[in-house]
Amino acid sequence: MAHTIRERKKLLNRIRRIRGQVEGVEKALEAEKDPYFILQTVAACRGALNSLMAEIIEGHILFHVLDPERPASPEQAEASQELIDIVRTFLK
Repeated sequence: MAHTIRERKKLLNRIRRIRGQVEGVEKALEAEKDPYFILQTVAACRGALNSLMAEIIEGHILFHVLDPERPASPEQAEASQELIDIVRTFLK
């Protein structure tokens, strides 16, 4: 997947931040923190994972559904942007 290779450093940094958030959930559970705090942290993890997934899907659409070597027709460009917008909205 060429787009993930190009964005490798950025994606790995996001994964590391997500790992830190998940470790925060673990520590909060071990410390018997307030459930509200734990739920907020879990929600932040979920949001970060959904955002990462949306970014990877967007790259897939732009580099594998569309041909990056050829310009997309106006219809293809509009349809692909609509799909990206729908995926991002769904994953919010």
